[in-house]
Amino acid sequence: MEQDVPPPPSHVLIFPIPALGHVNSMLKLAELLSVAGLRITFLNSEYNHDRLTRHADVWSSYTHRFPGFQFKTITDGLPMEHPRVGHQFDEVLHSIKSVTPPLMKQMLIEDIKPPVDCIISDGVMSFAVDIASELGIPIIYFRTISACAFWAYFCVREIIDAGELPIKGKEDMDRLIKNVPGMETFLRCRDLPSFCRAEDPLDRNIQFFMSETRLSPRAQGLILNTFEDLEGPILSQIRTHCPNIYTIGPLQAHLKTRVPSGMQSTNGFWEVDRSCMAWLDKQPPKTVIYVSYGSITMLSREDVMELWHGLVDSNKRFLWVVRPDLISDRDGDQSQIPEKLVEGTKERGYMVGWAPQEEVLEHQAVGGFLTHSGWNSTLESIVAGQPMICWPFFADQQVNSRFVGQVWKLGLDMKDHVYDRKVVEKMVNDLMVEKREEFVESTDRMSKLAWKSMSDGGSSSCNLDRLIEDIRSMSVRAST
Repeated sequence: MEQDVPPPPSHVLIFPIPALGHVNSMLKLAELLSVAGLRITFLNSEYNHDRLTRHADVWSSYTHRFPGFQFKTITDGLPMEHPRVGHQFDEVLHSIKSVTPPLMKQMLIEDIKPPVDCIISDGVMSFAVDIASELGIPIIYFRTISACAFWAYFCVREIIDAGELPIKGKEDMDRLIKNVPGMETFLRCRDLPSFCRAEDPLDRNIQFFMSETRLSPRAQGLILNTFEDLEGPILSQIRTHCPNIYTIGPLQAHLKTRVPSGMQSTNGFWEVDRSCMAWLDKQPPKTVIYVSYGSITMLSREDVMELWHGLVDSNKRFLWVVRPDLISDRDGDQSQIPEKLVEGTKERGYMVGWAPQEEVLEHQAVGGFLTHSGWNSTLESIVAGQPMICWPFFADQQVNSRFVGQVWKLGLDMKDHVYDRKVVEKMVNDLMVEKREEFVESTDRMSKLAWKSMSDGGSSSCNLDRLIEDIRSMSVRAST
């Protein structure tokens, strides 16, 4: 009597845009799917894969831990020396759109074996839907931004059609935007995604993000790194256009519940300086504010100096991540740093080039987070129960910071202010002392809801299970 042979594991191609925040989120998803027994091919840009393998053997780490896991690389169309940070990152998105599609199609036909059963593509690459449709492969989008930012992107067409864009100067920044359903009472011009500040509604970045987001319903589903208790009202709005949504976040916390500790990995473009953990161990509980501006944000030297003055003048302890490429203008005379800043940092501060952020936010010495409001950082802060000071830079960060400050009451939104040392000093003291009690109450409550969503029967846990089963059923249908 012949025994039934189990079907081979479903094969999933995961393809992020080449930005560290996107890559990290999608690598976390890749780990979760691998633990569930799916076969993963992770398609990374040549530039990003080089950066990821510079400080750790990422290739060996994943392929040894997860049978069937493989990395493939593809060009993003730009030279390796292109900086890919700050506002120059826009060039990466436009280059990918023009260069990558035929290469991706060729890889799927000739190079990636066994054949792919499902594609999980970053949601700003609509060409992936065209390729998947042509080759008969199911595709699911993953938008690594918040649901609230996704919805604001989705409604840009209505905002323009209603004459609410372009913004008419600084005096117009506090005008309410009425054409993003669910946000009519609190979303201002200054809270719109940064590309909305262009003077011409036909600006290529406005058109790019608007059109890419409006094409989201073409995919078989939409993955969002969020949870229902955090963004439920906005998710209800999105479901009127994209009914099949998998809310599976926060992903970094999901890894802790589903992936054995010895199998979890860390990824980054810079070498982690773990000396900051020993410094934190010596600080009293909840006395340190952690400062980090993410992986591609850039600041002028003048802005960095104002931030530094504000941190020192606050008389609070601080741990500050100063990336090697954080400062956009490197021509300033470094010898002109005031002695007060040098001495104040020696007494109360610590600086590193890159930190193990999740560990830092979970450390008992840390009592707050001054952040650029990137979505990964925001979620990590929510999971750790840390109140935030939000100083957004670009893209989705303006929307995120408004929700943190106005809707979720998890911190302070500093975008209303110019870079000024007095503003920094006041907000650090408000977060760490004056208003601390109210923020701690809100952050503790939201942290508990985040962990509840990942427990057995929780919304994120159930949605991750549904995603895995849906991918497996796609494989079964493809083989019949």
